[in-house]
Amino acid sequence: MNVLVTTPRPERYLPRLMEAHPTIAFVVARTPAEVLAGVGDAEIVFGHLDRPAFLAARRLRWIQCHGAGVEWLAQIPEAAASDVLITNTRGAHAATIAEHTMGLLVALTRDFPALFAAQRRRVWLRPLARPAIGLAGLTVGIIGFGQIGRAIAERARAFAMTIVALDAQAIERPDHVAACWTLEGLPELLRAADVAIVAAPLTAETRGLLGAEQLALLKPSAYLLAISRGGIVDEAALASALRAGALAGAALDVQEHQPVPPDSPLWDVPNLILTPHCSGESALTTATELAIFRDNLARYRAGEPLHNLIDKARGY
Repeated sequence: MNVLVTTPRPERYLPRLMEAHPTIAFVVARTPAEVLAGVGDAEIVFGHLDRPAFLAARRLRWIQCHGAGVEWLAQIPEAAASDVLITNTRGAHAATIAEHTMGLLVALTRDFPALFAAQRRRVWLRPLARPAIGLAGLTVGIIGFGQIGRAIAERARAFAMTIVALDAQAIERPDHVAACWTLEGLPELLRAADVAIVAAPLTAETRGLLGAEQLALLKPSAYLLAISRGGIVDEAALASALRAGALAGAALDVQEHQPVPPDSPLWDVPNLILTPHCSGESALTTATELAIFRDNLARYRAGEPLHNLIDKARGY
């Protein structure tokens, strides 16, 4: 049995995978050419494939994604019609992303960027350049209430925030959430939110979900954070709103084009924090991803159902 490993930094996983499954051949592919060269003999892929590689696969039975997002499947229409199983590591990133999200929110509401800049200039910045905002009592609207959205809600609850949420599917409202809507409730969520957090997957339904019209529903005192996938928030509209003072601040851990080009106007937008799609990275995340794949690999070899199976038609 051959497993083609296409994940970034495969050295994080390989030693423990090889120890747990010594009879499996793990083949690392770091470049598109290496992926094409190795995919023909692979029964399993740990990572993801592009369309040429998927079409070149002769023996492929299962792709275990190393992350939660599987938007790349939209570029491979043949995948939905195939019998190839697709699983992800749903839940592995939730705690770390939620912590990063709250860190971004505190940085925005306490104006940490200005304080850090003053420190580098050796300036004692009192009074503060912008009034600091307390989180207690604010309403946070979470767009996408899967495991990541729920992990954010738990942490927002600890900050004594009021929580409202929205998801593509009808969900049962947890006791600590004041209101839950499906996508039709987006305007109501945006009007209510002091903080709007985008934690939804990128699908045909969510691409471009927050454009200029939707951003205009947010209060001028509101904050917007996107931590799931680029392409859901219209970045040009967001930049315009921030420059016009129509929003208090924003943070993007995900962007439509990654890495963000050096000449992108996003770098100079006021009150915008950019982080390089790193919110899910931690030792905890890596260990949990590995545990999910090891468990699924044992299940696959035993002919048992796999965990975290993706609905290829829905894209999540």
